[in-house]
Amino acid sequence: MKKRCRFSDEALVLMYDIKAEPYYSSDTSVLYNHDCLEILPQIPENSIDMIFADPPYMLSNNGFTCQNGRMVNVNKGKWDKSHGFETDTIFHAAWINACRRVLKPKGTIWISGTYHSIYQCGYILQKNNFHILNDIAWFKPNASPNLSCRFFTASHETILWARKDKNARHIFNYDEMKNGRFPEDKLKKENTQMRSVWSIPAAKNSEKKYGKHPTQKPLDLLLRIVRASTVPGSVILDPFNGGGTTGEASEIVGGRYYIGIELEKDYCEIARQRIAGAGRPC
Repeated sequence: MKKRCRFSDEALVLMYDIKAEPYYSSDTSVLYNHDCLEILPQIPENSIDMIFADPPYMLSNNGFTCQNGRMVNVNKGKWDKSHGFETDTIFHAAWINACRRVLKPKGTIWISGTYHSIYQCGYILQKNNFHILNDIAWFKPNASPNLSCRFFTASHETILWARKDKNARHIFNYDEMKNGRFPEDKLKKENTQMRSVWSIPAAKNSEKKYGKHPTQKPLDLLLRIVRASTVPGSVILDPFNGGGTTGEASEIVGGRYYIGIELEKDYCEIARQRIAGAGRPC
């Protein structure tokens, strides 16, 4: 039998109304193998400090891309298949609205995407009165080449950072972002304000030792986001947990509580091993 996660008294209230059995739980993390639109309505209103969301980009359209010098199919799974612009937009509106309900007034949300999805998400954020703080250009210095040679090589993704209430004072660890060490980022100048272009290579092979997710984000990216916008005691939510990068980052930074939701069981198992391996197994 799985143990109930042992959150702090303040964070434990988040678990009272969630009827689903956790796939994994530890002192500081809990992971659900469910659709996020089933779990989010069970989380108490105004209870989450920070959300990182990497929703499907809807790119599984039988195309091809270059990976490790080879041509490979872009299809990632049924979860990434587009159902048309209008239906995709309705989906993004549903999960963003559900996330807004659970965020604290001073809470923030980060959304990662490419031009296929990020503009839909940005429009929905503004329509629902989020206040966009930054759009981060995550530059990938080791991006794959373009096979068609008919347009520019895609070498970045956009990450939107927004707060729920424009008048609330959100968390931003300015000094740490300015003066911290970020050796992976060749654009970050020492002891200067961090800018909105981040140069971070793709996930290392060591981050895939338990298996890999087709859209896996690098650990350095999530470590920066967690360090920038949370403090000890913060509750972090990832509604599209994937391979568990956000959960692993939360464990490594320490002092945070993590809730992950992932539809695919295979990815839940990868995430479980990564989170447990970060130092606080159940």
